[in-house]
Amino acid sequence: MVTVPRPGQAIVAASDRNALAAWAERTGRRGTAGPAAGGLRFAFYGRVSTEDWQDPATSRVRQRDQAATLVAGYGRIVAEFFDIGQSRTLAWARRPQAAALVAALADPDRGWDAVVIGEYERAFCGSQYASMAPLFEHYGIALWAPEVGGRIDYHAEDHEQTMLALGLQSKREITRTRIRVRTAMAAQTREQGRYLGGRPPYGYRLADAGPHPNKAHAAWGRRAHRLEPDPVTAPVVSWMFTQRLAGHSVARITRALNDAAVPCPSAADPQRNPHRAGTAWTLRTAAAILANPRYTGWQVWNRQRTDFDLVDPGNTGLGHKQVQRWNLPEGWVISRRPAHPALVSEADFIAAQDASAGRGPAGPAARRYLLAGLLVCGRCGRRLESAWSTGKPAYRCRHGYTSAARPDPPGRRTPMCGRAGSCRTWPPWPSSSPAKARRRATAPYSWPLPPI
Repeated sequence: MVTVPRPGQAIVAASDRNALAAWAERTGRRGTAGPAAGGLRFAFYGRVSTEDWQDPATSRVRQRDQAATLVAGYGRIVAEFFDIGQSRTLAWARRPQAAALVAALADPDRGWDAVVIGEYERAFCGSQYASMAPLFEHYGIALWAPEVGGRIDYHAEDHEQTMLALGLQSKREITRTRIRVRTAMAAQTREQGRYLGGRPPYGYRLADAGPHPNKAHAAWGRRAHRLEPDPVTAPVVSWMFTQRLAGHSVARITRALNDAAVPCPSAADPQRNPHRAGTAWTLRTAAAILANPRYTGWQVWNRQRTDFDLVDPGNTGLGHKQVQRWNLPEGWVISRRPAHPALVSEADFIAAQDASAGRGPAGPAARRYLLAGLLVCGRCGRRLESAWSTGKPAYRCRHGYTSAARPDPPGRRTPMCGRAGSCRTWPPWPSSSPAKARRRATAPYSWPLPPI
């Protein structure tokens, strides 16, 4: 069958039938070429993990030079977003400069057309690229990376696989480094009893232990350290354990230290504790000292671990946050031999840990608080805490009170609720004369305190 063209209809030769495809390709190139004058305008993003162990200035210049080399001939860098001291594991929304870049995406007058990075690991980790790429595509922002030699095609399978592989590799690098560091620290503690850094425990000070065992670090002048008793604070620690073994509560020990004007740990070492007020001893501080096994002379590591919890379970894109949690003693790493002079014997330390258990028939196992969690304070609205008072359960509000200091004014006691639910303020010492109450309120400890 022969087709006869109508009058005025152009006849297209077989060799010209690809003209439409060629025209579409030329049009597509014109549409993605960016601004005609000067090429694309790029925003550079970079990051450096730690300010203490890396040089932010050198790292920034290196990353920016790599990015500038990548976009040479296609445009120029007109804006910069650089995070300092931010881990790659943090989501972009939690890095200050990355969050500012994301906020600028919705601004049509942002002044740049594409984003360029100098190194994949400085921008993404794990599945972060998969969550950020749709956002860049939504606002028409191209992303350039050295790993693909230029612009990332959001819909190209090879580019997507490359980005996913780099994300897994970046996350694996962190995991592998973390495992190697933890394994090495455990070995150094167990086999060598080495001091691994950080603030020395209250009662100790740092002493020189010779050249650093790593030859490279020793060549740089770094020295190893060990713990030795501090002649000023070590007697205080020994006194605290003695009082604990004598049956005194942590609160009473804390009050005695404050009454005697003994400087608290942050006041005794203000250079290592600039973030603390150093005004007085607290219950938590005293309890932490009495629970620290390093006072037995053995090096102990891994008492705390770092867990990674979701920032917001309803928005997994925000990533994880670090949470410090205490390990059980079975998870501690203890040196095979004593590493420094002891301030308390092992037997006394173990006995001090058991001293918190209730004594007599009215111990915690025999105490029942039927209204626990159900009562609130009539003044401040806070939930009342359970307490054992005069042989029966009671409920009290501790807001504004602390057991680390004596009541001010003297004789003021915590409001208590008995079984009948009537709130009242107990007298200083029930069924006692004022003189006897004062003597009991100031019952002597094992004075005097050691010289400080």
